[in-house]
Amino acid sequence: MKKNYSFIIYLIGAFVLCLAQQSEAQRTQIRGFVDAYSYYQKDKLNFGLGEQDLFITSEITERLSFLGETVFKYSFDSPTDFDISVERIILKYNYAGNHSVLIGKHHTPINYWNDTYHHGRVFFPTVERPLVFSEGIIPLHTTGISLQGQNLGQLRFGYDVMVGNGIGSGDIADNDLFKSLTVAAHVKPVDGFRLGASLYHDVISKGSMMHNHSSGVTTKILSKITQNIMTASVSYTDSVFSKRYELLAESSMAMNRSDSLGMQRTVASYAYAGFRITDKIIPYIRVDDIRYRNKEVYYIHNNVRSFVGGLRYEMSYLAVLKLEYQHTQRPIITSPDRVIFQVAVGF
Repeated sequence: MKKNYSFIIYLIGAFVLCLAQQSEAQRTQIRGFVDAYSYYQKDKLNFGLGEQDLFITSEITERLSFLGETVFKYSFDSPTDFDISVERIILKYNYAGNHSVLIGKHHTPINYWNDTYHHGRVFFPTVERPLVFSEGIIPLHTTGISLQGQNLGQLRFGYDVMVGNGIGSGDIADNDLFKSLTVAAHVKPVDGFRLGASLYHDVISKGSMMHNHSSGVTTKILSKITQNIMTASVSYTDSVFSKRYELLAESSMAMNRSDSLGMQRTVASYAYAGFRITDKIIPYIRVDDIRYRNKEVYYIHNNVRSFVGGLRYEMSYLAVLKLEYQHTQRPIITSPDRVIFQVAVGF
């Protein structure tokens, strides 16, 4: 019996040791983010829930890693139901130094906000994304393959070169023969300061569906459209020169060309500024401006401007309160002002 017990204890010890070795070889982290809010609009007080974000990272080997991000949020079509959206699934292989190849579903690295602030609202400097996203100017996701380099040389140069399914395609197949191409580069000469630029190219086939996020209108593309989007950005946050100021500005020019109407240009810009009064309290403002050409062939042309001003209180790195006033101006559609209070946490 003693030999049997010793053998069982030996097996248990070997199993525990095997698990310990596996845990050292593969480190998996699961994080979550969620936000809730209350807003006052049209003489009515409302309460709501934002997104619940499940964020998973895993170091499979020294060179191979995984990132997955899934968002749960309540459906606008049915207030009692919720939608599940797989935002990112990425396998990353570091093949040399700071150079990597990535395959999967990515946030398109076309501008600073889309490449930096994902779905954890606790990290957003404002309550919501700039209008360039809600108006559908930026292609948020790309399923494909990319080459990436980070922190190269004294200027900490970085680059992304991505080829993937184009606009209107799904996550498992492309809707035409054309592939989208994204080329982005940035430098970070000092801590907290970043300059970036990017180019996005795609061909939108005849018959593709175009969805306008703000109006909810979906239309069919009647002729082939060649699209190029150029973006430039500058950010200045938590710099070695000053930890009080937060500055971020981006401008995107979308050029859509059709055989019938030629090329039309849309310019979408925003600028954000914050001032850290104390370590925890930051008042801020953000202005947005989107201008369409009257003969725009892809976007639903409806010029829009907005102003937001707010106060952010950082209880900790993963617990933030924001009180914000939002004003949006459109030539046709009336958008009532609102005051919103948001609680965002990470766990």
